[in-house]
Amino acid sequence: MSDLTKLTLKAAVDGLKAKDFSSAEITQAFLTAIEAANPTLNAYVEVTADKAMDMARASDARIAAGEAGVLEGAPLGIKDLFCTEGVQTTAGSNMLRGFVPPYESTVTANLWRDGAVMLGKLNMDEFAMGSSNETSAFGPVKNPWKSTGSNAELTPGGSSGGSASAVAADLCLAATASDTGGSIRQPAAFTGTVGIKPTYGRASRFGMVAFASSLDQAGPITKTVEDAALLLQSMCSFDAKDSTSLDVPTPDWTQSVGQSVKGLRIGVPREYVVDGMSAEIQALWDQGVAWLKDAGCEIVDISLPHTKYALPTYYIVAPAEASSNLARYDGMRFGHRADDFKSLDDLYAASRAEGFGKEVQRRLTIGAYVLSAGFYDAYYVRALKVRRRIAEDFDNVWGQVDAILTPSTPSAAFALGDKQIDPLTMYLNDVFTVTTNLAGLPGISVPAGVDSNGLPLGLQVIGKALDEATVFQVGAALERAAGFTAKPGQWW
Repeated sequence: MSDLTKLTLKAAVDGLKAKDFSSAEITQAFLTAIEAANPTLNAYVEVTADKAMDMARASDARIAAGEAGVLEGAPLGIKDLFCTEGVQTTAGSNMLRGFVPPYESTVTANLWRDGAVMLGKLNMDEFAMGSSNETSAFGPVKNPWKSTGSNAELTPGGSSGGSASAVAADLCLAATASDTGGSIRQPAAFTGTVGIKPTYGRASRFGMVAFASSLDQAGPITKTVEDAALLLQSMCSFDAKDSTSLDVPTPDWTQSVGQSVKGLRIGVPREYVVDGMSAEIQALWDQGVAWLKDAGCEIVDISLPHTKYALPTYYIVAPAEASSNLARYDGMRFGHRADDFKSLDDLYAASRAEGFGKEVQRRLTIGAYVLSAGFYDAYYVRALKVRRRIAEDFDNVWGQVDAILTPSTPSAAFALGDKQIDPLTMYLNDVFTVTTNLAGLPGISVPAGVDSNGLPLGLQVIGKALDEATVFQVGAALERAAGFTAKPGQWW
């Protein structure tokens, strides 16, 4: 039964309902796979084996009684910034090591309502700040993929590196993730998986450890576009406990998968051709355009003129919000408390210095700086104005196009340690993804090919606010055309 781990989420849910296998069997198959792979890949920071088996047996009882939910018995991985009642939640930080929430995040509560099973908590960049999963207090996650002819360990991307690595290595059927500037779509592109960030406000942020509240959004990483539609549907709901949650119905997005895209207008933004972008990324983008043209789409050249300001805007707004959100972790109200201190000020400083890693400290410093009295107008207020302009760019093109096609990342997965020395180079990794966060729009990354080193590359589809249906429709058309079936060779 070892091949159970290779199933898609949809196939597993259907197989469980048909009683082809039990939830206990498939859960045990995943736990065995995790036990073998995790010491090498480091995708899970905590494996909840006993809890998983208890949940699986409860699922089997509900299936037998004819009371199965839409995800009944399906084993999933949960990114470690979703609070899970009774299970440690750290957001990849020493600041929260040992924190066991007494409550459940709304997203995970929705999954358990629908019958999903929790295999464990997935590794991530500390407080979701990073593009390579190297800032985690639990050490880096390794990408299951390797370059042809090389043994170098590659990043799975960040911050949802654990989620992407676990799905790519078949250590869960699918995983929850979160995206502040590309943290679902970039790791999905680096690992040959599918990742969607829905419209801001679709999924509740209650019980998610905050990074930047106006940008953070939960979404899934899965093996197929259909799986992403199925899991996202379960994750999303209106939630009165989250003031930014949208009171709108959640459609059945699986209905959009497989629908014809004939007659859809697809925008290709000229500003997304950036310096230093690899020729292979450009070629893949051109190929994506050709696929959609063949499927009957109309291709429209569009301009999003403020794109070049997106990264600087993001790296002002996000650290500013982080600096405000993470002020509460001071060793008194929340988080790690230093043992050795001489005064109250010293306690705050020592607790934060010990609890936060270097990248988090860097971003909190930037955030405090741009919010300070002398610079607030010059940086933060100006960034908010530019953010508005970026959103308006999209508003101006929606009359001309139904969706937008761009690359997901400027390169394939790079080696661990490769870009750590230069934070700016690392930040540039988000160049194609941050605009959708700033504008609150849905975006999906779909694996569309491999580069000359055999590493996966992704294409991104951006849609109108609350129009995930078209995003799934176009994403599925790309998936069909690409016929991406490559898998990493098992070396772990």
